Amino acid sequence: MLAETPSTDFGMAERKKPTDGVVTGYGKIDGRTVYVFGQDFTVIAGTVGAAHAEKIAYCIETARKIGVPVIGLYDSAGARIQEGLDVTRAIGKIFFQNSITSGTVPQISAIMGPCIGVAAYSPALTDFIIMVKGTSQMFITGPSVIREVTGEEVSMEELGGAKIHSEISGVADLVTSNDEECLQHIRKLLAYIPSSAFQVPPRVVSTDDPNRRIEDMENLVPEDPKKPYDVRRVIRRLADNDEFFELKPKWARNLVTGFGRLHGHSVGFIANQPLFLAGSLDVDCSDKASRFIRFCDAFSIPIITLVDVPGYLPGTKQERAGIIRHGAKMLYAYSEASVPKITLYLRKGYGGAKQAMCTREMGADQLFVWPGVELAVMGAAGAVGVLYKREIEQAANPEEMRRQKLEEFSERFSGPFEAVAKQYAHNAVRPEETRVRLIQALEMLTTKQEDRPRKKHGLMPV
Repeated sequence: MLAETPSTDFGMAERKKPTDGVVTGYGKIDGRTVYVFGQDFTVIAGTVGAAHAEKIAYCIETARKIGVPVIGLYDSAGARIQEGLDVTRAIGKIFFQNSITSGTVPQISAIMGPCIGVAAYSPALTDFIIMVKGTSQMFITGPSVIREVTGEEVSMEELGGAKIHSEISGVADLVTSNDEECLQHIRKLLAYIPSSAFQVPPRVVSTDDPNRRIEDMENLVPEDPKKPYDVRRVIRRLADNDEFFELKPKWARNLVTGFGRLHGHSVGFIANQPLFLAGSLDVDCSDKASRFIRFCDAFSIPIITLVDVPGYLPGTKQERAGIIRHGAKMLYAYSEASVPKITLYLRKGYGGAKQAMCTREMGADQLFVWPGVELAVMGAAGAVGVLYKREIEQAANPEEMRRQKLEEFSERFSGPFEAVAKQYAHNAVRPEETRVRLIQALEMLTTKQEDRPRKKHGLMPV
């Protein structure tokens, strides 16, 4: 607490104060030890100097050594340029500690004010970023520099406010209304995750019957495969006490990610969202899913995948944005993950997108299908148009022939029994029994162990 700013030119000697603009220490949240650092904007605008950065790096390093989460509360005008190269070296130590700590203990960043310049990369290296609406901003190059270099006029909020990072860039995982709500969200998030990669996720005493049937489950998902619905309602009905902690809710909305519990156990949910882009996979949702899968795997949190996917989003925009490269991240992340993985098909799974949602061959330990599910290389209408194009064109009544072929194709590839007979799935389940079957499968998979080839590390598509 008595660390001070080194004496430098530019009038800094007169502004030298203990703490150097950041408070570091440890305490407990719900009985669990955590390390915390909080930047103090009232001391030299919370700017990051050499002593300031050394304290943060020490905080992260110590949290890793003792195996506890580290929480950063950011409120800083950026690097203290008066200290010259000393500050860049010290900030580099923060980046290094963030990087080597990744995957060993959870790192949570709360942006509770400005987070400007190179210092914004520290929260970007952590696991979760929470922003506060109206008061927090993150950007590398500020409005004044942008105006000087490009002539563009932009406000801090337009450049890097909570709305930008939660809906457009995907940098932020959550947005809260005020500082108090931000701190409460941190506590809630910690309740789902272990203190380190070497501990099991916390389990609570569940008040929700593990044998609870969900009689209205079938009504939540329309039978018509083209009719949209909110998959979050399905997730909540499956989870204990209808509780679901969603992450990145307004970014890549065609896929849903977040934490819930099944019989008191923490699980990660990943699901296609038919309300947006019909639940198809695109560049952004591939990144969203891959990062979440890898976090769950690093911290031994089982993954529940709910599938209702029509395919990859088509178009030149997606191809030019690199859907091949980004889509491959999901394939890699699911294959790499060794935690228990359970996949449930709700209505349909087509083509390569089906593989990206964790099929048996991609490592699903248990794969269930609902009645009426359709699994195929492509949708019935598209497949019939390709397979029987000439036959339909030459028919006396093309529309009647199309309808007939559509029925034949749907009969062959729809329903759970084709999938189970060919061992694409382990079993068919009734919608109302889904929660019970998921809990049974999780309990069976508790002792799962899986080896991977010996290597330094894989090369994930990035």
